[in-house]
Amino acid sequence: MSSMARAPLFEPLSGVNLIILTFALPLATFMQVVDTTIANVAVQTISGNLGASYSQGTWIITSYSVANAIILPLSGRLAQRFGEKRLFLWSTGLFALSSMACGLSPDLTTLVIFRVIQGAVGGPMIPLAQSLLMNNYPRDKQVMALALWSMTISVAPVFGPIMGGYISDNYHWSWIFFINAPIGVVVLLLASGVLAGRETKISRPHWSGISFGLLALGVGTLQMMLDRGKDLDWFNSPTIRVMFVVAFLGLTFLLLWEKDNPKALIDLTLFKYRNFSVGITLISVGMGLYLGTVVLIPLLLQTRYAYTATWAGLATAPIGLIPVLLMPILGRYSRYIDMRYVITIGFAVIAVTMRLRTGFAPGMDLKYVLVPQFIQGMGLACFFVPITSLAFIGMDPTKIATASGLYNCSRTLFSAIGASIFTTLWERREAYHHVRLTGFIDPLNPLVSEGLDRLTALGLSVDQATLYMERQITNQSFIIAANEIFQACSFSFMALIILVWVAKPAKSS
Repeated sequence: MSSMARAPLFEPLSGVNLIILTFALPLATFMQVVDTTIANVAVQTISGNLGASYSQGTWIITSYSVANAIILPLSGRLAQRFGEKRLFLWSTGLFALSSMACGLSPDLTTLVIFRVIQGAVGGPMIPLAQSLLMNNYPRDKQVMALALWSMTISVAPVFGPIMGGYISDNYHWSWIFFINAPIGVVVLLLASGVLAGRETKISRPHWSGISFGLLALGVGTLQMMLDRGKDLDWFNSPTIRVMFVVAFLGLTFLLLWEKDNPKALIDLTLFKYRNFSVGITLISVGMGLYLGTVVLIPLLLQTRYAYTATWAGLATAPIGLIPVLLMPILGRYSRYIDMRYVITIGFAVIAVTMRLRTGFAPGMDLKYVLVPQFIQGMGLACFFVPITSLAFIGMDPTKIATASGLYNCSRTLFSAIGASIFTTLWERREAYHHVRLTGFIDPLNPLVSEGLDRLTALGLSVDQATLYMERQITNQSFIIAANEIFQACSFSFMALIILVWVAKPAKSS
């Protein structure tokens, strides 16, 4: 793939219009990405308020993610049919309306229906925001556009739980959805103004209904399996085994059907670009690892260190500080830098911070959470923008929307895979360490006897002292399990560095 940036579809915007576009499109991306995580910490509150069980309440998350994952790969084809600008504006408006409907839902069934609609109409927003930025930016500043867009992707998953936790702790849960309405209106007003008369070429792409059916079946079932697997004990459940078979067959037949199909729904020729193939692999695996820890750390803090949802979110927030400062700088000077070096540095920094987290221990001070989060921000800044640049710079502008839809679909799916694997592995490893540590609790062990004596001297009964020790074992088992996962992540990011150098050098012109 050529490392030279191709000319945009239009004369680039400049001045105030470029500033407005740069604000509006990432804001839409931020709103959509936040909505994938903002409801996670509020499921218990919402389900309780609507008279449903927690397991039923998880469909608030599942319904959104399934609909979103199915629509994402279609974004390019839909943009060809309706135009990128028109589709983006309609998606944003309908997203805001469906968010209002979610907040007004009187029962869980209604809420889930509107969450499906919200996930479906919001699917094209991210790839189209990326494509519209690229195609309306000056050629020599396209990487800057990617930097500003990617910044929202990196920090939004962190702010989602903070906002969700704060709202659920202090206000009615409906405001989790209501806040999208004013943001959507602002984006519509700004984007419609600066993009007036800048519609992309409209065509009538043909795709097979079989392609869409296989896509919906494979991706939808896979997403449901990932969301429900932990609750159903994964492959010990017949339901999960059936879902796995259906997802595997659906995606396999989809690839076989699309391979030589003149009416292909997914443009598999994109994988002929070596850098796109490397880039989509790096962002998928990297995001799976990163989002897995984004889910695990607040969970660890809330369940083992008694943090509230709000404080758990605030403790992880420093990861978003450095990217806000570094990403525009990387975008500005990217024309002089081989992105492979930047990605290597980013992965190395993330690997180091994962290694630092292996020192988590009972009674740990807040600084042991904040410092690695702050440092990892530097690695994160060298993660999103460079990988996206590696994958997209030099691509034909007419293919960007299609490639972005596939790119973001893969990113979303692997993020869900990472979150599911990490939370399940955390519980499985805790069970292993719990059994191992319990084996040391022998009344004949002088250390155990000394510990029991000290606890009873404080006024506890023997049963209370034993229960206290059992709780400490449980806490330490969870912490040890988390440390093992962080260690594995550290090695994984170091291994990803090897793949980075398979790509061709990527610098803008």
